[in-house]
Amino acid sequence: MTKSKNENFSFEISLSVLDHLGRNLYRSFVTVLGEAISNSWDADARNVRIYIDKSKNSFVIIDDGDGMTSDDFQNKFLRIGYSKRKNGSSMSKNQRPFIGRKGIGKLALLSCADEITIASKVKGGSYVGGVINNKGLDKAITDDRAPQEYELGVLDVVKLKKFTNKHKKGTVLYFKGLKDEIKNNIDYLKKIVALYFRFSLLDSTFNIFINDEKITYKHLNDLSKKTEFLWETDGNKDPFVRQGLKFLKEEKRIKIGSGINGFIASVDKPRDLNVLSTGERVSIDLFVNGRLREKDILKHIPTARIAESYLYGQIHFDNLDDNDKDRFTSSRENVVADDPKYKEFLVEFKKTIEGVIKDWDTWRIKNRKDGNPENEDILKRDRKSLELYNVVSGEYIPPKGSAKKSLIDEWVDSLANDAKYNFSSYAECFISENLIRKYIGNKKIKMTEEAEREIKKWKDIEKQNKGAGNISIKIRNSETGLGYLSMTDLSALVDKKGRDKLKEASLFRDATEYKPIRDALAHTALLTDAAKSKLTSVYNNIKERVNVLISK
Repeated sequence: MTKSKNENFSFEISLSVLDHLGRNLYRSFVTVLGEAISNSWDADARNVRIYIDKSKNSFVIIDDGDGMTSDDFQNKFLRIGYSKRKNGSSMSKNQRPFIGRKGIGKLALLSCADEITIASKVKGGSYVGGVINNKGLDKAITDDRAPQEYELGVLDVVKLKKFTNKHKKGTVLYFKGLKDEIKNNIDYLKKIVALYFRFSLLDSTFNIFINDEKITYKHLNDLSKKTEFLWETDGNKDPFVRQGLKFLKEEKRIKIGSGINGFIASVDKPRDLNVLSTGERVSIDLFVNGRLREKDILKHIPTARIAESYLYGQIHFDNLDDNDKDRFTSSRENVVADDPKYKEFLVEFKKTIEGVIKDWDTWRIKNRKDGNPENEDILKRDRKSLELYNVVSGEYIPPKGSAKKSLIDEWVDSLANDAKYNFSSYAECFISENLIRKYIGNKKIKMTEEAEREIKKWKDIEKQNKGAGNISIKIRNSETGLGYLSMTDLSALVDKKGRDKLKEASLFRDATEYKPIRDALAHTALLTDAAKSKLTSVYNNIKERVNVLISK
């Protein structure tokens, strides 16, 4: 019997794994930039400086963090899968919560440029590093070479002299041959950093500069000026909210859940969320330890409400990151969808959003703007009346700075409730009376002597008024004279039996009760509550009788 030979086996990894884990995995430049800035955060840097050179199609990221030794560079930075948390640590030396976890985020840096140079040094040390050329890496992958067979290009610190001058410690990343997504829009990049790298605004010990300009909440002024409403948790300390939102009309404190803070805000118009000049809309995003982890949380809890297209915000849930479990996808762009802790958060957040949408509707109406038509707490007819009132009354609002603005605003606001009732009531009068006119014409009902006298009376009055007003045009669009008859006169033509008030109820009797309040309404008078109640009850009768009449 032949004995098997003892052999030692071990894994071998192809360089193609870099494509699967990094270069082809990271699609968003926001994520790519986030990996670089996150590394600086984890290295206890105080300042991250980004310089963009359009003429050379390049950019550089410089930080003043701890830097790397030769051993660090080889066995930590270049070691795919190395994690700072492997010993159970979750904090840096300066007690910053680590953002990096899997040890593959660095591969994202390979996806945004043709060539990347890394130069790093510790305090008192010399620069170590190398050059990664993506074309050379492509060839090594095609040749199916092992990682140890691919050597980085030699670091030439002289070429980085412009960036290493006075650089005492930290890391320099130089990107040459940028992708089209970022090379032409520096303003976009500044807004991206201000929006999505919140630790730079929430922690005074960490600053980000782009072309020597410090990124602050002021880079989001376009968004803050268009923000009207705010919902904020007690634990929120965002300077964008505290110092940037100066034009709020309404605000409210909310609770989302234990250990969760942040804010939700609403703009005047949906297009106001397009502040990035790329078609990308600002949304309600989830942050963990200051870093963007899930864009547009609402896509996971859609309510199909119109209010969603007005909302944006930033929710911070740092407890979603712990050493017990990794809840983030390999691309680092999302949270794992079926994670129980995340699903529990979404349940609570949906409740919060439902409350926000109700507030939004109330506040929009209060501020004379269209609200949420899906909210059935307000009758559809009342909402439409208010929408019409908002449009019309907007033509009577004086410009900002006018001495009379506050007084006129008060007058306009005081008319809103009456307008809600009067506008819809006038529509009821218009529709019901004109339907009766259509019915009379269709049935070819003859005019009575009483109706003819009424028509002549109002024609004579109109003639006098037109003369006084120097008007010669035809006013009423009616060939039969029916346009001169009120509901009382019209109902007498179609429902005569009700003239004797001792007989059964009829359209004529309802119209008789209806007339004095209807006339007040037609003269744009403000009605008393009793008159409104009476008009509503009588009109309900009229509506039913007209429906029965015209359906015969």
